Amino acid sequence: MTAVSTIQPTFTHRAEYAALRGAVAAMERLSFRSAGALGERIGRLGYWPLGIRRAVVERQLSAALPERSPEDIERIARETYAQLGRTSVETAILPAYNAAEIVSLFEDVQGWSIVEERLARGKGLILVTGHLGNWELGGAYLAARGVPIDVVARHMANPLFDRYLTRTRQQIGMEVVHDEEAVRRVPRSLRSGRAVAFLVDQGAVGLASTWVPFFGRYAKTPRGPAVFALRLDAPIVFGAAVRRPSGRYQLTFEPIDVAPSGHREADVDRIVADYTTTLERWVRRTPEQYFWHHRRWKHQRPGTPPELGDPLR
Repeated sequence: MTAVSTIQPTFTHRAEYAALRGAVAAMERLSFRSAGALGERIGRLGYWPLGIRRAVVERQLSAALPERSPEDIERIARETYAQLGRTSVETAILPAYNAAEIVSLFEDVQGWSIVEERLARGKGLILVTGHLGNWELGGAYLAARGVPIDVVARHMANPLFDRYLTRTRQQIGMEVVHDEEAVRRVPRSLRSGRAVAFLVDQGAVGLASTWVPFFGRYAKTPRGPAVFALRLDAPIVFGAAVRRPSGRYQLTFEPIDVAPSGHREADVDRIVADYTTTLERWVRRTPEQYFWHHRRWKHQRPGTPPELGDPLR
């Protein structure tokens, strides 16, 4: 059973949800490309004139990419809003697509043999990714290819949004495991040969984490995938679904080394650092497609030097 948020919806929650459902109903009549283009236009409004978290996005970009000019930072920031709008709309309409249609949204898939080989070991498969490109579409691709997959997710603030997103993921073939269920359910899923996907680029209070470099600054990063891999001898694969100029996507899989050295804590830290470094490499390739709106370096250990901590402080 999937855990349900116990937060009671307010009038504001209900109004937001009604607006969402109305917008989704209208956009489901559009083609995937047209719906995404509409999402881009809506997303750009967040940058200007609304300016939602604009300072957060621009300051984090400047800290992560100090070699870029102010004009380039502004351009990238503007495009991140368009990308977020597109991703949100594409995710919302995915339940209207069948498996063959979802697969057709990708123009190139690299490393699929890695996924097949790791699954064939019979230990399950841990998939790690970040808020890059269209991460939900990447998960949908695996489900469409017949991979039994769970996704570990946090509850959203709006309980109606939370339930809607859970249903959406289930409709496209993904089973949702909320954070508070992960310790119990993830081992069961891996032992039964399922894939379990984690987003590994948001630290949260109460979430088992470690601090590793991300663009040269210490970022609080979930350690669950590394702990599960070592405890259950499960392989880890990093995946990235990034949008190409054609409007379709490229999906790439890379293995993460989880060979134990006999020093458990050091191994966990190494694995967390490895998948974070892999994500950073992908973000550098296409920073416009990353979710810079989240304060990635907000949570810091006491005593962290300012130059290695949160650029917004």
